[in-house]
Amino acid sequence: MTETTAETPAHRFARKPGPAVRVEHLTLKYGSQLALDDVSLTVARGSSFALLGPNGAGKTSLMSVLATLLEPGSGTVEVAGHDVRRASRQVRLSIGMVFQDASLDDRLSAEENLDFHGLVYGMPARARAEAIDRVLELVELTEWREAIVRSFSGGMKRRLEIARALMHDPEILFLDEPTVGLDAQTRSRIWAYLNRQRAERGLTLLTTTHYIEEVEDADFICIIDKGKIISKGSPAELKQKLGQAFLHVVPASAEDREALLAAYPTAHALGPEAMAIPAIGEDFVASFLARFGNRLREMRYEAPTLEGVFLGLTGRVLRDRTDGAREAQRAAGRRAGRR
Repeated sequence: MTETTAETPAHRFARKPGPAVRVEHLTLKYGSQLALDDVSLTVARGSSFALLGPNGAGKTSLMSVLATLLEPGSGTVEVAGHDVRRASRQVRLSIGMVFQDASLDDRLSAEENLDFHGLVYGMPARARAEAIDRVLELVELTEWREAIVRSFSGGMKRRLEIARALMHDPEILFLDEPTVGLDAQTRSRIWAYLNRQRAERGLTLLTTTHYIEEVEDADFICIIDKGKIISKGSPAELKQKLGQAFLHVVPASAEDREALLAAYPTAHALGPEAMAIPAIGEDFVASFLARFGNRLREMRYEAPTLEGVFLGLTGRVLRDRTDGAREAQRAAGRRAGRR
C-alpha cells in the first residue's frame, strides 16, 4: 500500500479542549495499602508541572495511572481530554514517557531504537524517517545515529530516551527523574531541549525530580506525601506562603548534637551529623550563636527556598535518595579498594 502522508498517530485524533491532565478524587490501593488518597490536581496545557515528594510518597503510582500503566481504584482521571479507563489507546498516543530506569535496547543503534518506537506507534515509514532526523537533531545526536547504544555515555542515553519519547509528537511528556545521576552540564542541556519544545510546540511537561533547582522555573508545583497532596502552587506562591529560613549546622560532637536537638525540637536531622533548624524571628541567629556558636563545626544560613518548603512540609530533603545512593556507591568503592 502506498503511503501518502507523514501524519503521526497522535494527529489521528482531534486534540480536545481543556487541561492537559485532570485528576479528581483519585484513590489507589495495593492490597490493603493506600498508595494514593483522594488526589485531585489539574495540569494546564503547555505548562511545566512538577510533582515532588519523598520516596514512597505516591509519585510513581500517580505517573503510572496517568500513563495507563495502572488502573485507578476510584475517581476521575483524564489525560489530553481522554479518560484513562475508557480511552487508554488515545491517552497513550497523546503522551511520551521518559522512565527513571534506562529502557533502551543497547544492542541496537540510536536510529534503530527510534525506528522501532515509531513502528510500535504505527507511524508510516516516511513519518518515521522525518521524525528520526528531527529528534536526533534536537538532542544533538545526529552524528551518532548509527552508533550502537551500548557505546553511549549515560548522558547520551538519556538524550536518546527523550528523543524517543518525542518521536510520535506527543502532547504531554511525562518525565520520571529524567536527569538523575547526570552531571550538571548534561542536565542543563536536557532542560534546554525540553524548554525549547515547550516554546515551539506547546508541549506539556509533567516532571518528578530530586533536583529541586530544576523546577524553580516550573509553572506549578504539587507536593505529595504518603499518598496525599499536602501543598500546591507556583514556586513563588509556595515560598511566600510556606517559606522558612533555616540554619544548616553540623554540631562539633555527638553531645553537642543531643543538646541542639533538646533545645530545638523542631530541628530536622539531615543525616548522621547535619541538621536544619528553623530560623524564626529577626533575632534568632544572634541568640543561637550566643548559645551554641562554640559548639559547631559548620553553619550556613538559608533564606526561604523551595527546598526549605519541602523540608518544612515533609521533614526530609528532596535529595535523600540520590545522596544516599551516591554514598552507598562510595562506600562500596572504599570496600573494594581495601580488598
